[in-house]
Amino acid sequence: MKRAIYPGSFDPVTLGHIDVIKRASSLFDWLIIGVLNNRAKSPLFSVEERVKMLKEVTKDIPNVEVKSFGGLTVDFARECGANALVRGLRAITDFEYELQIAQLNRVIDPNIDTVFLTTNLKYAYLSSSSVKEVAAYGGDISHFVTPYVENEVHKKLKR
Repeated sequence: MKRAIYPGSFDPVTLGHIDVIKRASSLFDWLIIGVLNNRAKSPLFSVEERVKMLKEVTKDIPNVEVKSFGGLTVDFARECGANALVRGLRAITDFEYELQIAQLNRVIDPNIDTVFLTTNLKYAYLSSSSVKEVAAYGGDISHFVTPYVENEVHKKLKR
């Protein structure tokens, strides 16, 4: 069984993330979305909230599982029995950063490959950070996230 990890912060999950998830789930037998618990960042949503949102937006994709993790992505991949990491690329600047990480991961574990999926052009500009910024100023984020996630973002920002 070919298993892959799609790691990220997903704070919040965007339509661009969902596009990559759907495409990656068609390439692998099993796709595990790894929600990173990164202590260096101050996310809007807790890890548990992000896992819950991802489970909701991927509930119709039968070969997708959502888990949280901390530490090295390659260690998480080994724990899950995955042989590939999936990363989405929006721009050339993403590639430079992602290539360095992929090469580093390859040195740490030569049995785990990184697969890059270029983002659908209609989401090339989209990031979780931009969604949060637009929402914080009262802007319409309905073109960037699912209605469920939009509601969760608005609820969080009202607190």
